Amino acid sequence: MGEVYRARDTRLDRTVAIKVLPTFLSERPEAKQRFDREAKAISSLQHPNICTLFDVGSQNGTDYLVMEYLEGETLADRLTRGPLPPEQVLKYGAEIAEGLERAHRSGIIHRDLKPGNIMLTKSGAKLMDFGLAKASNAVDPTSGLTATLETPQASHPLTAAGTIVGTFHYMAPEQVEGKEADARSDIFSLGAVLYEMASGQRAFSGKSHASIVAAILASEPQPVSSMQPMSPPALDRVIKGCLAKDPDERWQTAHDVKLQLQWIAEGGSQAGIPAPVSARRRLSQNVAWTAAAVFALAAIGFGTAWMLRSASPRRTMRVSIVAPEGNYFRPTDLALSPDGTKLAFAASDANGKTQLWVRSLDSDSAQPLSGTDGGAQPFWSWDSRTVGFFADGKMKRIEASGGGLQVLADAPTPRGGTWNKDGVILFAPTAAAGLSKVSASGGTVEQLTALDTSKNEDSHRWPCFFPDGKHFAFLVRSGLSTGAVPIYGSLLGSKDKTLITQTNGKPGCDQPGLLLFVRGSNLMAQPFDESSLKLSGEPTPVVEQLGRDYTFTAAYAASSNGLLIAHGGGISTSVLTWYDRTGKAGAVVGNDNFNVIRFSPDGKTLATSIYDNSGGEDIWLFDLERSVRSRFTFGQALSDDPVWSPDGKMIAFDSNRTGSYAIYQKPANGTQKEELVYADPAVKFTTCWSPDGKYVLMDWVSSQSQGKASIYVLPMFGDHKAYPLISNDFNNTYAQFSPDGKWVAYDSNESGKDEIYAVAFPDPKARFQVSTAGGSNAQWSHDGKELYYTDLDGKVTAVDITERGDSLEIGKPHALWQPRLQPVVPPYATPDGKRFLATEMPLQSTSRLSLIVNWDEALKKK
Repeated sequence: MGEVYRARDTRLDRTVAIKVLPTFLSERPEAKQRFDREAKAISSLQHPNICTLFDVGSQNGTDYLVMEYLEGETLADRLTRGPLPPEQVLKYGAEIAEGLERAHRSGIIHRDLKPGNIMLTKSGAKLMDFGLAKASNAVDPTSGLTATLETPQASHPLTAAGTIVGTFHYMAPEQVEGKEADARSDIFSLGAVLYEMASGQRAFSGKSHASIVAAILASEPQPVSSMQPMSPPALDRVIKGCLAKDPDERWQTAHDVKLQLQWIAEGGSQAGIPAPVSARRRLSQNVAWTAAAVFALAAIGFGTAWMLRSASPRRTMRVSIVAPEGNYFRPTDLALSPDGTKLAFAASDANGKTQLWVRSLDSDSAQPLSGTDGGAQPFWSWDSRTVGFFADGKMKRIEASGGGLQVLADAPTPRGGTWNKDGVILFAPTAAAGLSKVSASGGTVEQLTALDTSKNEDSHRWPCFFPDGKHFAFLVRSGLSTGAVPIYGSLLGSKDKTLITQTNGKPGCDQPGLLLFVRGSNLMAQPFDESSLKLSGEPTPVVEQLGRDYTFTAAYAASSNGLLIAHGGGISTSVLTWYDRTGKAGAVVGNDNFNVIRFSPDGKTLATSIYDNSGGEDIWLFDLERSVRSRFTFGQALSDDPVWSPDGKMIAFDSNRTGSYAIYQKPANGTQKEELVYADPAVKFTTCWSPDGKYVLMDWVSSQSQGKASIYVLPMFGDHKAYPLISNDFNNTYAQFSPDGKWVAYDSNESGKDEIYAVAFPDPKARFQVSTAGGSNAQWSHDGKELYYTDLDGKVTAVDITERGDSLEIGKPHALWQPRLQPVVPPYATPDGKRFLATEMPLQSTSRLSLIVNWDEALKKK
């Protein structure tokens, strides 16, 4: 409701923050009342843990507050890097409680306590934004204070009866039901904030407001100590007391919560946290926590075998695994060895370089595997000695101890692999084909499963062998679906497949007698007979809020001896960052689940596709001059790959809203509904619109092409009958018209690796290789004199192009710059070629994983 500016108080020579009510809101009585209410609320609150109000006024119709300028970051920003260390949770939690205590004693209820309204500064935590504050009906009689806010007249309530105010994830049950809120409502919100600080996850979440409300009213969050083993157990008790559904069962005052947190910090919880007065503790704090984690990991490595053979009941234990120093996990690229002794994973460093690592679980460190740059989707050999993985459009293997790197097969857009005890590897070489198999020692690749086009199947992916090494499960996607999809089981050598269940993520086949699968955002386990491929009993939740993404992969891995590793969270968020030609980073355009990005011809508007948390995808338009974005497509589907007409008036895109991919066009100003241009059973993605407006280029994959993409031309006139421009036994993608429309640049792997080529249009007889050491995602400069592409190391590369009649003179490629972070898709150049927009994955999102020992023990008790 407000805009905040940093300013200078010239009278007292100090920096301040000025909050103003925008003109369009100042004309709304309810907004004006809330602004006045905030002024009255914080004017009465002078406390080190509350942002101080210096002045209030109005000038030329603009209402403003002059407040204390705070240096630091909001708690919400801090939580993007994961949970806080236990000692910080206790310190900041007590300070927040103390600020609330002061407000409540003054008769003020905050009603919107959340991480975004808490600032972490050098001097401690400070409460902000009392815009929803209200006067309580009763004041603590021991305080000797009276309410300083005017109670609204019954005829003019500031918040109408039954109106819900606040932020859903942190609201108390009585708030979401529209009932009267009191100080105990703030205590519930405090509990939700403490939970998120300690665990890195929200106490109550869901895909919609309705599901969040249902969780607040009926569900109990998982104890923090079960997710963060180093968290003091007594903190669970404090949080539980805050989050009681009945206000009478909660801690009754913020003062009580503060005392409890201070008691835990002083060592009263017997949780192994020394009192904060110890100077030695302050000096050795980080070492102590690291040593504790190392000891726990070592205990797992040496104790698991003993627990497995012991006659006594096994205990479930959880331990956090921290990423190698300077690196961050890619949480869906995990694999536990079948014997449960080692973890293979992909990690990215501060420069965006990604490679595979292996960590023995009885060791305190991981070792990088040389030669695995860009490696992803690791999987283990049956004897736990070798790691299979995908990189550079290939499936490869490498010894877990390092060395012995071998290329096994082509896999341009892989979707998982699995390795049985007979040395057979099943894998999905592309995102739009059936499964293939190959010997682990290399050789001929054979097709294993075929897409059933009568059922509109478009992908078989994420295979896993069951312990017998003969039966396997895999996921089947139809019509490029975004919701739950079926898991099928089959037997090597058989063409039959058996439906097992529905899932929202990859299956897990490692634990004998159980099948792991994803339902909604939860990892489930259910008794399973691999010989009959049938489930029995009821599914049981194993991990809540599991990380997963639109490809139906998920952030977990299991071994055959009761170990499970997982990461909670949603689809990975990406950031759009400006770069100049030298690689100097500029402003951040946005932070969301961005995929494809394309500029309008005048460079003023950006069309981008964004994934939502349910697995759908829509196209949005960014007005780059006004920093405003608007939604362009609607519906639960995958709508992607926007391309602009040369005059900037139309946008063509692909979407699977009818069950299979079709091409649509719609006015860029959104004044009309989209028009279906072309549809057939093939999978197709729009890549470029010709300068004369007559043609759209498409990547084209049919069920007969076995995952190999061709380049097709779609006429935007007449009967719209698409035809091939480049179609052969190789993968040809991402075609782009030159500015004069005479040439088409594209990617092809015909040489054994991706390179950039250019062919004449419309007759592709003249053909030239542009890149010399690998490249992908070509883009022409606005004058056609340069081509930009990304080389195999991720560097943005330029090459001079000179047209000589029916021929091209091609210069020597030269690198311009390299993105700092892991790119989600290659950087995209503005029409003038002076700037690039990079879609990058923030590294701070995944610094630790949870390792669960004997996770299946609870299932055996049922």
